[in-house]
Amino acid sequence: MNMNWGSKILLGMGCFMLFIIAMVVYMFAKHDGDALVDEDYYEKGITYNSIYNAEQNMLNEDAQPKIVVNEKQLIISMKDSANYHLVFMRPSNKAEDLKLEGETIEPEHLILVSRAHLQKGIWFLNIQWRIKGKDYLYKTKLTL
Repeated sequence: MNMNWGSKILLGMGCFMLFIIAMVVYMFAKHDGDALVDEDYYEKGITYNSIYNAEQNMLNEDAQPKIVVNEKQLIISMKDSANYHLVFMRPSNKAEDLKLEGETIEPEHLILVSRAHLQKGIWFLNIQWRIKGKDYLYKTKLTL
């Protein structure tokens, strides 16, 4: 079969359109595992003021935790004893995210986290705690 240049252009355009459609379908299918998209963004928008106030409490009272990273564990030193919620978020893989909660170890007000479950690389750490009816929030980026 002999094709003229018009048929070749139409065939090329058809192949290009199929490629674009396949990429769109792939991107929508991949959205479920995207670590950069919050599934509960609406709830976070509603509670934005409380999150902001917790961050301001931490700054105003100079309650920023001190974090020391060694080969076996993370040592987080708090200003006072508290109940805490830790969230380790991995930007490259949402499945590796880790949530921990508990009470600080007295008398130094420490939080000890084993590095056994934390892969090397970049992590985002959110620490939420409550002292005497006040909420506090600290966010940081760690490289392990």
